[in-house]
Amino acid sequence: MERGGVIRNAIASVWARVGFSRRSANAPVHRTVAFTIAVTTLAAKMAKADGVALRIEAEAFERLFRIPAGEEKNVRRLYNLAKRDAAGYEAYAIKIGKLLKDEPELLQSVLESLFHIATVDGILHPHEDQFLETVAQRFGISRTDYSAIRASFVHDPANPYEILGVRPDISDAELKSRHRALVKMNHPDRLVANGIPVEFRAAVDRRLAAINVAYEMILKDRGLKPRVVEERGP
Repeated sequence: MERGGVIRNAIASVWARVGFSRRSANAPVHRTVAFTIAVTTLAAKMAKADGVALRIEAEAFERLFRIPAGEEKNVRRLYNLAKRDAAGYEAYAIKIGKLLKDEPELLQSVLESLFHIATVDGILHPHEDQFLETVAQRFGISRTDYSAIRASFVHDPANPYEILGVRPDISDAELKSRHRALVKMNHPDRLVANGIPVEFRAAVDRRLAAINVAYEMILKDRGLKPRVVEERGP
């Protein structure tokens, strides 16, 4: 059996031993062990996508994703096992996509968190880039939305329009309307109120900051005065 298959079987064995197939009927999806196992494995395999899984990436994962009480050792063991090989990651992306099929905002937050982990070392490796693009496809996230999320983490000062997901020929009025809509859509208080877990706050804050910086850059380039402060509220 190939190496990827051996590791997948080992992951399945860990899953079964710690009871990761169980789910409370009242638990939200992002608090279930099924989600925890899938997102842990996906994050670990992404860390390995560039060939070297760094400790800083594992630390970023533990900061972003809440590990169920009492499962810390099991999750870390699973992460260490999954990071040995990037093979099979699409299956976990598909699983998360199905688990969160009715929660698109949470799916976007998961992708943003994966970007946060991938870029924590200051570099987005081409293999990580391809990995994340494929994950976005499996999540059902559009190319436009994916490009906007990516632009928040991979800075291209020459193209702030990508961060806002608009064309350079957008009118000033439409630009202002788009910025207000994005701020409202990505405001941390709103997302938390809508069920986005607080542990995704770091990625959400980074996304919102990137939106405001991009807006300011475009206004400056157009000779307009930024009015970001009054538009930051939900």
